[in-house]
Amino acid sequence: MAMGISASDGRSSRRRVLRLAGGGLTLAVLTAGAAGCREDAADGGGSEGSGGDKPSGGGAAPGAGQAPEPQWTKSTSAQTYGDNDELVAVGGVVIASGDPLVAFDVATGKERWVLESGAVPGAPMLVGNGTLYLASGKYDGTVAGYDPASGRETWRSHLGKGYRQPKPMAVDEKQVYVIAEILEDDGSSRTNVIAALDSSTGKVAWSEQRDLGTMQMGVHAAVKGRYLVYTDFKKNLTVRDTATGAQVWTHKTTKTNYGFFAVHEELVIVPQGQTLQAFNLSDGTEKWSIKTERLTTFKEPAVLEGVLYIADSDRTLRAVEPGTGKEIWQSKALAKDETQVPRQYVKVGGVLYGATSLDKQGGVVAIDAKTGELRWTFNDKTGDFHAWLVATDGKRVFALHGTKLHALPA
Repeated sequence: MAMGISASDGRSSRRRVLRLAGGGLTLAVLTAGAAGCREDAADGGGSEGSGGDKPSGGGAAPGAGQAPEPQWTKSTSAQTYGDNDELVAVGGVVIASGDPLVAFDVATGKERWVLESGAVPGAPMLVGNGTLYLASGKYDGTVAGYDPASGRETWRSHLGKGYRQPKPMAVDEKQVYVIAEILEDDGSSRTNVIAALDSSTGKVAWSEQRDLGTMQMGVHAAVKGRYLVYTDFKKNLTVRDTATGAQVWTHKTTKTNYGFFAVHEELVIVPQGQTLQAFNLSDGTEKWSIKTERLTTFKEPAVLEGVLYIADSDRTLRAVEPGTGKEIWQSKALAKDETQVPRQYVKVGGVLYGATSLDKQGGVVAIDAKTGELRWTFNDKTGDFHAWLVATDGKRVFALHGTKLHALPA
């Protein structure tokens, strides 16, 4: 198998306009990445991280209400746009989307491997079946799979010459699902295709052309059993059959918070302004809905260990039974502390960790998963405008902010 890995020294970040154009990035993607600008300003507490690389050995126990010190902090080549799948922790390494793509040891922060021409800016890094799937940073129309622990390439597929830069959008036990532009004779594109690639052979299992006017950018997707669910910037919520690619149903949504949604068993849960709705995956019928207060809107949801967590623009955080919509608890702790609401969540033990937008009044918040009470907020005080991202290996919480990657003890 081809390694595709370089030595870990002499790196340089190559944020090129041609690479962005080749990846088909649009203003809409940059808008989604700058989602941090849509919150009201307020000051937040937290812990100040190192301005540069910080070696391992930190993480001393904090005082009550204080964030822990990072165990280590690293400068990365990260080029992120606020999507939740641009930071992953798997196989003993943590990886932030960037060029070159660098895998850091979760315990020490040391570089384990480097992939030149790594992740495509704005494209997700997907993990499934012990494999890290990436759109080719060489813009040659391939999708490749890598062993996360070593960086060794283990799988490769090519959709065909009639398509431009397929990007992985979801993965299950059998298939990798990609979206790509369909090329016209003059090199332009007006339509796009969703396809399934066999995760064993790399062969195309099926491909389905989407309707004219749909977009191949801003897509968020998930697989649940026989259903592939996705949204896009055109406010489409669509479900397809994973075996055939046939469309099962589609809804127009009002507001989907830049396309984010959650799935639980046979439901897809979508925030739409003041309303949070759960639809049956099989036929699109509404199972339940809840409303927030007037003039407030629901933010990004997450289902972790059988509980739905979601905040609203009034900084109210809720824990909800995802199958019924019944509220478990409601917390005003974020509003009381004037801390931004999380837009992404991970859970370790009895603590819910959330990543917010912006820097000044946000960061990584640690919340008691049983009560919703705020334990602490970590902020590196860099003032970087990028949204925060979090990932976990079950022992640590990794926080990415701009190009700074912090390992916090969980």
